[in-house]
Amino acid sequence: MEHLPFDKRSGKIWFNNELVEWQDARVHIISHGMHYASLVFEGLRVYNKKIFKLEDHTKRLFHSAKRLDIHVPYSENELNEATLKLVEEQQIQNGYIRPFVWRGSEMMGVSAQKTKINVAIAIWDWPAYFDAKLKQKGIKLNISKWQRPPQNSSPWDSKAAGLYMICTLSKHEAEKQGYTDSLMLDHEGNIAEATSANIFFKDSNDELNTPIPDSFLDGITRKTVIEIAKSKGIKINERKISPNELQNFKGCFITGTAAEITPVASIKEYTFEVCEMILDLSSTYEKIVGKV
Repeated sequence: MEHLPFDKRSGKIWFNNELVEWQDARVHIISHGMHYASLVFEGLRVYNKKIFKLEDHTKRLFHSAKRLDIHVPYSENELNEATLKLVEEQQIQNGYIRPFVWRGSEMMGVSAQKTKINVAIAIWDWPAYFDAKLKQKGIKLNISKWQRPPQNSSPWDSKAAGLYMICTLSKHEAEKQGYTDSLMLDHEGNIAEATSANIFFKDSNDELNTPIPDSFLDGITRKTVIEIAKSKGIKINERKISPNELQNFKGCFITGTAAEITPVASIKEYTFEVCEMILDLSSTYEKIVGKV
């Protein structure tokens, strides 16, 4: 199943309030969402048939849509109910959910005032984003040449498709160079995030440092990890972090719905320990989400 192209899979997709066969869930190639990136989406995980923070993700989906001047033709509650129904219909034990909202094909041009707003929810079985052995020893990052744009250049606090273009470019370049992922800086040259995950650093005082999310998404997993760390008495410093500080940090990890808590072994020439603190946070996170 995991090796099948996504357009060849089977099952059901919730598509504009109907459950349709997976391969019949189609849109026209002249679609504003595809040509002009007027699409927003979310990513959720199912652990042992339970969805982690469904309401939080749906709320953020609606926030993203509003930021792109898209009016979702359903309520948050309707999408939550549809998601729960889909998980039950597909009998997914452990999986990934992708709800998305986009402008249709009624108009083609920058202006899209009269396009139909489409909504779909897809779900599939989902193994670990990173290989288990890779997570144990830590992943390797390079530093991308692409930077997160300033606040007045993008709807930076949304999960909008267009914002991921430079993420794809960054990750492709990293993989070609033998890295797992890429560290992205913000428009001021400070550390921002990985291509699809937030980042944390452990210093010599056993405190955690993480960039202020002022030009990139404040992840739901990021917030959860901060809550876990505080409950364990770990001090969190949300601040601007310069790449020059990388040599001073002892540990590093990334967080996200897909990545969960993944240790980082190195960022270019700077190396980090997969320390007990990171492993403990990861273990607690897995218990909270219902993975173990």
